[in-house]
Amino acid sequence: MNTVEKDKTYVASTYNRFPVVLKEGSGSVVYDENGKKYIDLGTGIAVNTFGYSDKIWVEAVSKQAAALNHTSNLYYHGPCASLAEMLCEKTGFKKVFFSNSGAEANECAIKAARKYAEDKKGSDCYNIITLENSFHGRTITTLAATGQEKFHKLFTPLTEGFLYVKPGDREALANYISKGNVAAVMFELVQGEGGVMPLEKDFVDFIVKICRENDVLVVCDEVQTGNGRTGALYCYQNYGFMPDIISTAKGLAGGLPLGATLLGDKVKDVFSFGDHGSTFGANPVCCAGALSVLSRLDENVFEGVRKRENLIRDTLKDAKGISGVYGMGLMIGIEVACGGPKLAGALLEKGVLVLTAKNRLRLLPALNIPEDILLEALEIIKTTAAELCDTEAI
Repeated sequence: MNTVEKDKTYVASTYNRFPVVLKEGSGSVVYDENGKKYIDLGTGIAVNTFGYSDKIWVEAVSKQAAALNHTSNLYYHGPCASLAEMLCEKTGFKKVFFSNSGAEANECAIKAARKYAEDKKGSDCYNIITLENSFHGRTITTLAATGQEKFHKLFTPLTEGFLYVKPGDREALANYISKGNVAAVMFELVQGEGGVMPLEKDFVDFIVKICRENDVLVVCDEVQTGNGRTGALYCYQNYGFMPDIISTAKGLAGGLPLGATLLGDKVKDVFSFGDHGSTFGANPVCCAGALSVLSRLDENVFEGVRKRENLIRDTLKDAKGISGVYGMGLMIGIEVACGGPKLAGALLEKGVLVLTAKNRLRLLPALNIPEDILLEALEIIKTTAAELCDTEAI
């Protein structure tokens, strides 16, 4: 059997994969098993921060793998301590819990919020407000946190204690908080799976203000928006406030599975021995990859992200078949008349890998994608969108 046949035979049928078998890549270019070249504007869903086979990353990961590949959290090791220190020094958070994924990082954030609220206000204070159109993961609890009904079907009963508010609905948010049984408000500053929709700053400011007034924790899901993706180390910095907790993953380790939950002053000591744990969390090789990535995420990189965002917007502005460009930094959603999924399939044929979110095209390129390669891909997007939308109009 070939790769596709083996996959269909032996891998659980949870993914509607594109019909391509990827083999090797470098930077923002990847090749399939037949040698066809693709420009990758998806980076494994915002994971390959500096693209494929980044030399600095490969060296760091290889060196650590040859020295100490795994220890469990029964012992100390340098990469874990150094990564936690770097995250805290770069953000102002006080402590970090490491896990394996964004969903696990969110699970930790939820547990921390509920434990803080129970310790301070009692066992009845466990509700967590999230936003409609949000996405927080695929575990039973993070599905419950996700404010999209389509993800809830087939898996009920979900974890109790989640309340949903439309983005911008201050009255509903205030009404829930006034009941005194809300532990936290948890939200993505840019709703990724929800269509790449940034929250309005005024609404975010309102969330922070009302939470501060009522000792309700502010929790930011930075799984996709974090690690330089939106033109700052973490997206909350673009909005000018300090959350109590953030979760992150995806691009943190540049291609290896690593999640992190960052705890601020209020919750830095909320966990005691045995309250939480992870066998693979803070794996030395993953931490070495993250140290390689995080040490290079500086203002020069962020400035480059913002410059590339402007390049995307300017290139696609008024393009035929494209009615809008949304998002922040290199987390971009594109509204196309013929629909994002259909355009994504056509772009695959022309050698450009993209993603979708709802009915939009979604771009999550490497933060350092060369501008000439980005422009080449954007021109293909423009011409393909124009051709496809013309065909549909006929």
